[in-house]
Amino acid sequence: MNKKIGYSIALIALLAAPVVIYPVLLMKLLCFVLFACAFNLLIGFTGLLSFGHAALFGGAGYVTGYVLRDMGYPFEIGVIAGTLGAAVLGFAMGTLAIRRKGIYFTMITLALAQMLYYYCLQARFTGGEDGMQDVPRGWLLGMFDLANDMTMYYVVLVITVAGYVAVLRIVQSPFGHVLRAIKENEPRAISLGYDVDRYKLLAFVLSAALAGLAGATKTVVLGFETLGDVHWTMSGLVILMTLVGGLGTLTGPVVGALVIILLENRLSDLGDWLANLTQIEWFRDLGESVTIVTGLIFIVCVLLFRKGIVGELASRSHLRRKRRAANSPQAMLDAAGESS
Repeated sequence: MNKKIGYSIALIALLAAPVVIYPVLLMKLLCFVLFACAFNLLIGFTGLLSFGHAALFGGAGYVTGYVLRDMGYPFEIGVIAGTLGAAVLGFAMGTLAIRRKGIYFTMITLALAQMLYYYCLQARFTGGEDGMQDVPRGWLLGMFDLANDMTMYYVVLVITVAGYVAVLRIVQSPFGHVLRAIKENEPRAISLGYDVDRYKLLAFVLSAALAGLAGATKTVVLGFETLGDVHWTMSGLVILMTLVGGLGTLTGPVVGALVIILLENRLSDLGDWLANLTQIEWFRDLGESVTIVTGLIFIVCVLLFRKGIVGELASRSHLRRKRRAANSPQAMLDAAGESS
């Protein structure tokens, strides 16, 4: 019940948010929230650390941009094409990498992602270092003009919520329980008769499709796609989001994405506010030190919040509930009865 109330409050806040916050920034946040949730499905619930998710995120963006700008198809076809393209690419990457474990799996995904990066750098349709520009938003179902930021925001909100619900359903399904079993004890899952490689490959493809959906949507929102989205640093960024928010939690990636992206976009404004408040001019340089500040936040989370922000708060809340239950009058009476 508490979760339902929390989700309802969050949804109401998101519906009202574009009235007070710049819609394009909100749309960018939502895209990265979906990206982080997709990545968390793989690392948080399956135990697979992929360093190639940037290829899925950015690759879907390039496919969507090409379908919309160069082929002239509508918004729905472009986003579906980008999502399917990421799923196919994820299947190819997963098939090659899934038979390896640990650091070897991670390095194979990184190598394959860098291959796509260099292809995008040289291909003509991507625009190379200049990126793919002038991607049109078009119309939704031929009726809703997506050039309007408010209309586009609510479309992105529906896509993100649908993606989050999909992750939620996957995790809570019997398939999701098998993924958890593989993460916690893979040899035991094998002994129970599960085809572990098959489950991991399917999890990889599902994660790839959701990451592609996020990347395709982001390209439409911003109207361009750049090499930064297929570079390995984007994979590092989504790993950072997931770890800061809370690995293996449902809301952790959401919090992590909000923290990291807001820092990247609003750190200079925060620096100016602190400088005006404290009269310390050094704060005005914060906008140029995003990487340093992000690194410091990561260090603090590793030292103080090893389970991430959401994971640590949930763990402490669980401990408090256990202590209250242990100190309740009924628990004391039960303990006295057992001792007598």
